[in-house]
Amino acid sequence: MTPSKIFFTKGVGRHKEQLASFEMALRDAGIEKFNLVTVSSIFPPNCKIVPKAQGLAELSPGEVVFCVMFSNATNEPNRLVATSVGLALPADANQYGYLSEHKSFGETEEHAGEYAEDLAASMLATTLGIDFDPDTAWDEREKIYKASGKIIRTSNISQSAIGDKNGLWTTVVAAAVFVP
Repeated sequence: MTPSKIFFTKGVGRHKEQLASFEMALRDAGIEKFNLVTVSSIFPPNCKIVPKAQGLAELSPGEVVFCVMFSNATNEPNRLVATSVGLALPADANQYGYLSEHKSFGETEEHAGEYAEDLAASMLATTLGIDFDPDTAWDEREKIYKASGKIIRTSNISQSAIGDKNGLWTTVVAAAVFVP
């Protein structure tokens, strides 16, 4: 089974129990009603990115749904948590792309997103034989990747949150959800 569509989503949840906090984050992301199966990070060839509302409309409650998902949680007051899924697409739609997962503490949503995007782009670049220095800054490598003509698009979906001031579990989730 190769998915033909994908959508991206994110969410935040807070609760006194860690599992319930995770459930609340899934609810916020709109994907709590599915049996989620996490898979590795390949973006299928010719897969179409669709809006979240369209993707959700094509899925049924209880359905087994494959996704690339990462979560992070804390019950430490005021602790910043983040999670992100990065995307790198090749110029040739018949070639597979990459998704990457990243989670962190003390990192902004923007920084976590750039990191995940960089991970996905670096994995795709090595697959496509693009020569680059992994020690250069993301902005410089992004220019090299796109100038090669082999990588057409990079992006990310990220979620961060500050830990609840009263010590409730705070969970963040980011996901790329496949639609068959």
